[in-house]
Amino acid sequence: MEDILLIDDDMELCEMLTEYLARYELRVIAVHRGDTGLETARSRNWPMILLDVMLPGMDGFEVLKQLRMSSTDSVLLLTARGEDVDRIVGLEMGADDYLAKPFNARELLARIRAIRRRGVVPATAGGSTALVVEDLVLDPAARTVTMDREPIELTDVEFTLLEVLMRSPGKVVEREGLAEEVLGRKFSPFDRSLDMHVSRLRKKLAGDGGGDERVKTVRGTGYQLVLRRSAAGGRS
Repeated sequence: MEDILLIDDDMELCEMLTEYLARYELRVIAVHRGDTGLETARSRNWPMILLDVMLPGMDGFEVLKQLRMSSTDSVLLLTARGEDVDRIVGLEMGADDYLAKPFNARELLARIRAIRRRGVVPATAGGSTALVVEDLVLDPAARTVTMDREPIELTDVEFTLLEVLMRSPGKVVEREGLAEEVLGRKFSPFDRSLDMHVSRLRKKLAGDGGGDERVKTVRGTGYQLVLRRSAAGGRS
């Protein structure tokens, strides 16, 4: 069985999810406070963390903020709040996905599986060739990315997003295809998840000092991994 961490103060929900997910070879380790949940999250690498927003001790946003300082573990945010701004904030802070309460357990399982598929290296990846686009190098087997030979820490979602864009450098990749390949679901114009992941990836590729935009938004169509040589040629 695979362990997943559930940080939620709803005891009844934790018991229900523990029983339900066990049927699918997922063992739930439940913690009911934000502060102790953060300690548990930091104690090891977790294939999946289910994180509630409203928590005693420390709210879920602060847990996520602290966790992202040192970890790229997959995080699915659970929120009882209906406002879109809370979900957007969670994605901006590094959540891989979100699910609003109340939710169907089958929908939660589907989201978990979609996120986990992104983090699993295919059996054929052992002999795969790294993707190289100018100074960017992405190794599917090692799940590593470097830019100008410096490592870049990406979440599973960001890694998959960059991988898809690097397969078509300089070309526009449509939102619909990206949503299905990166998020594991059909694109919805009301779902800001993809935009938020692109924004976070763009910031990481820009580095601490900013710099050229490496991921360009093509309004109404999709996204493009910008080739610096092409951009330089266009400015001259």
